[in-house]
Amino acid sequence: MTMIETRSGTKLYVKEWGQGRPVVLLHGWPLSADSWDDFAYAAANQGFRAIAYDRRGFGRSEQPWDGYDYDTLADDLADVLQATRAEDAALFGFSMGGGEVARYMSRHGGRGVSKAALIASVVPYMLQTSDNPDGTPQSTFDGMTKGMLEDRAHFFHSFFKSFYGVGVFTGSVSDEVIDWSVNQSMMAGLKPTLACAEAFATTDFRPDLAHFRVPTLIIHGTSDATVPIDAAARAAHAGIPGSTLIEYDGGPHGLFASHKERLTQDLLDFLRR
Repeated sequence: MTMIETRSGTKLYVKEWGQGRPVVLLHGWPLSADSWDDFAYAAANQGFRAIAYDRRGFGRSEQPWDGYDYDTLADDLADVLQATRAEDAALFGFSMGGGEVARYMSRHGGRGVSKAALIASVVPYMLQTSDNPDGTPQSTFDGMTKGMLEDRAHFFHSFFKSFYGVGVFTGSVSDEVIDWSVNQSMMAGLKPTLACAEAFATTDFRPDLAHFRVPTLIIHGTSDATVPIDAAARAAHAGIPGSTLIEYDGGPHGLFASHKERLTQDLLDFLRR
């Protein structure tokens, strides 16, 4: 592992496993790079160089007061790519991380990127508006903020049950995966946690979609209660020319744990193509 310093002076925790063509892994909210470990381990064993980092404010990265808008987060990604000398890289973004991929493609012209994947991603627009009727109502996000301010640990314990489809998707994940996820989430600062929730809830990525000019894979569970598929993957697929959409029937949000083997295989197949 290493720490790299971004153009804004914030230090980010980065880990690299394996050698070969790079695949850069963007984690979801409110987790850390460790949520990508199972795939990173498989990719490294298959001859790829897996690069994962903790978003500013999360995991082992520094927790500045500001910089949680997607323009800054995309600049952080650009700085990680430069610091790790990741050329001809694949960018894989899970959930909130899909937004960083989308904004990097537009703000930085997709420089150095050969492929992109959006997994259970918030792209293109989560918030319900008059021109985005399938989005999530503002009241849902207001309730999340209230819950986190009252008792963040309790909120996350409940949140992750829905995240992984516990009680809905039979055999989804173990209780220990829930505990592991809560522990990752509590490593983040309160301000970054709240600010990033606001960012992924309100950022409109629809203008970014036209900037995807590389092979793009979109994977989403049809029973995702955290980021519903209609306003997310299906809309992204319609807006990204030539993209491929794979729907996991009955799959929840946390596919990296609930559908670990299938997701790993689908992503490795995409890297090899």
